[in-house]
Amino acid sequence: MGVHDSFANSGLTYLDGKWEEGNVPLMGSMTHAAWLASAVFDGARAIRGLAPDLDMHCERCVDSAQKFDLKPPVTAEEMLNIAWEGIKKFPDDVVLYVRPMMWAESGFVSPDPESTRFTMVLTDSPMPDAPGFRACLSSYRRPTPEAAPTDAKAGCLYPNSARALREAASRGFDNAIVRDQNGNVAEFATANLFYVKDGGVFTPQLNGTFLNGVTRRRVIQLLRDDGHEVVEKNVTVDDVMDADEIFSSGNYAKVSPLLKFEDRDLQPGPVAKKALSLYMDYASTQGR
Repeated sequence: MGVHDSFANSGLTYLDGKWEEGNVPLMGSMTHAAWLASAVFDGARAIRGLAPDLDMHCERCVDSAQKFDLKPPVTAEEMLNIAWEGIKKFPDDVVLYVRPMMWAESGFVSPDPESTRFTMVLTDSPMPDAPGFRACLSSYRRPTPEAAPTDAKAGCLYPNSARALREAASRGFDNAIVRDQNGNVAEFATANLFYVKDGGVFTPQLNGTFLNGVTRRRVIQLLRDDGHEVVEKNVTVDDVMDADEIFSSGNYAKVSPLLKFEDRDLQPGPVAKKALSLYMDYASTQGR
């Protein structure tokens, strides 16, 4: 059984070899990451004792740290074991957000790799109840690899996503479709994008401006294994506007249908429903 139910509200933080309850302070005013953004993280789900692709999220966190020239103080396998240790401290029915983080404590502009620190944060985070979401086209763009560390899951990339979300909210939408610097569709502000046209499933091809999401990769594989054709291609705004259905993939909601794009209303489609069903069936096998 898990620990006291209050942990489901306040969360648990692993730092310096021990678990503590709540929002544990991590950084001081002179911490490199606090003022020069040398922080990376990853996000996974633990759903009633199941944690789909948790190993891949841990591996990506290590990879992100290395791309920031940080020196990970734990391996991906050690991180995975710490995550499971924490998950098992919660009640069996809790749905968690699992967030490993690494950051540089010291350095000047360039971080000192030897100062890299690690934490693991687990918080209660139920799956969304909404049947879908609404999105507009953002005026903001994804940066190119030459302009930002787009090959890492880094906190410094998210302020631009936040601007896209604020812009969307000001127009009455929940999320936004963000383009790359060439004007092609890259992703939603907080998730990867898929659309369906004449039975085919399409998603933007990787071009270095957005991450190849762990859930994205899993959904592609599951749909292909189920007999669906999934094509990665340059996606235009017109492609999305003309789609039969549109859905997102991401850690927070896994698979979620788009109900409105700009002034066009849509219905949750059969492929999105199938993708979610396939994903949850797969997730049901991911215990420990």
